[in-house]
Amino acid sequence: MTKRDPLSASRVLVLGATSSIAIATMRQLAAPNVHFMLVARNRERLTAVAQDLRTRGSLAVDTWVTDLDDTNLHPEMLAASAERLGRIDLALIAHGVLGDQQAADADFEVAAAILHTNFMSAVSLATWLANYFQAQRAGTLAVISSVAGDRGRKSNYVYGASKGALSIFLEGLRNRVDREGVHVLTIKPGFVATPMTADVPHNALFASPERVASGILKAVQARRDVVYVPWFWRWIMLLVCAIPDRFFKKMNL
Repeated sequence: MTKRDPLSASRVLVLGATSSIAIATMRQLAAPNVHFMLVARNRERLTAVAQDLRTRGSLAVDTWVTDLDDTNLHPEMLAASAERLGRIDLALIAHGVLGDQQAADADFEVAAAILHTNFMSAVSLATWLANYFQAQRAGTLAVISSVAGDRGRKSNYVYGASKGALSIFLEGLRNRVDREGVHVLTIKPGFVATPMTADVPHNALFASPERVASGILKAVQARRDVVYVPWFWRWIMLLVCAIPDRFFKKMNL
């Protein structure tokens, strides 16, 4: 993939394939030469997503039902996915949870569950895939993090911590495998209008999953290291991170 357009990738693995951003991304990728492998835990929703991609003209769509929180199941699932696809060109890690910050404030186990889903599970998947791509000396690993990981805010600091840790992990992973022909892309969406944010009051900063998907695919094509989607979140977060702590800690964010 280092010598051709990454969007010509014909074998695509999507982990957390029933998420709104993943669905929008796959719809934009769907083509007669694309073979998808979709992984998620809800069989009914996964079947519906697979059928939608077939009707859009995809070459083939396979599915695997599993709970991605169970890291012990990852090696078997990933090996089977690679076997079914024949070769993985592009892998998108899209699963995650927003979690309940107030519940996490009161109960460590709630916080630990958020951290496990968004960080530890993603690290397990990314480690296996990076090693796989390193062995074939090609491939793109795209992982959805969040702008929330750029600075801790009292409204979602456990979620932000999980995504901040993930972004740092991906930065180090990129430093390790980039020279082996492996592209690691960190995706940092801002507010996105999805079921996960249904209870969050929407405003002009919210983007559609389709807009986010378009930004992701442009970043894959350009072999970007980090992409903020939509683009203006890079500048918003630059300003947020520039606020001195003595003022920031008094703000209701």
